[in-house]
Amino acid sequence: MSFIYKRLNKDDAVVLLVDHQAGLLSLVRDYSPDEFKNNVLALADIAKFFKLPTILTTSFEQGPNGPIVPELKAMFPDAPYIARPGQINAWDNEDFVNAIKATGRKQLIIAGVVTDVCVAFPTLSALQEGYEVFVVTDASGTFNTSVRDAALTRMAHAGAQLLNWFSVGCELHRDWRNDIEGFGGILGGHLPAYANLIQSYSQK
Repeated sequence: MSFIYKRLNKDDAVVLLVDHQAGLLSLVRDYSPDEFKNNVLALADIAKFFKLPTILTTSFEQGPNGPIVPELKAMFPDAPYIARPGQINAWDNEDFVNAIKATGRKQLIIAGVVTDVCVAFPTLSALQEGYEVFVVTDASGTFNTSVRDAALTRMAHAGAQLLNWFSVGCELHRDWRNDIEGFGGILGGHLPAYANLIQSYSQK
């Protein structure tokens, strides 16, 4: 069977931000705290730029997992917010799945904490249900790189596509002529090297 390149489509994609919670963030060790937070907020900025439906969910936030990162709640005040009472796999929560189905979209862009559980479990469940799943690797975090690599391998073997936030943005954008200033501004705001590139371009 020949390979089929399934591209992200801004008209068919929904962003799922799973368990980016204050307590769980302390478990992330495969990225530095500043780097990880920057990656998560970059993905959020991309979701807003392309006007993608975005769904927030937390797990047992009254317990040690803690509340959602406040920046995400502030960025998406009107987004569905599913505070799961206990389900570890977000896909086991009916409200979460119904919120996804309500968008009518079949491409799921997912990131979360921790990669091997909070991202992997709903990813595998969604793939089984026939969704296309795009895992944002650098906006997902876990205990160490060995755990991360095993989780990503598991999801990739099941059919998930692995991207970073930068490639998510570029695949959605398609063509620089669509909006070089707006999209370039997001990249420059989260990548110092890209900010230098934009500055050099602006001085021409």
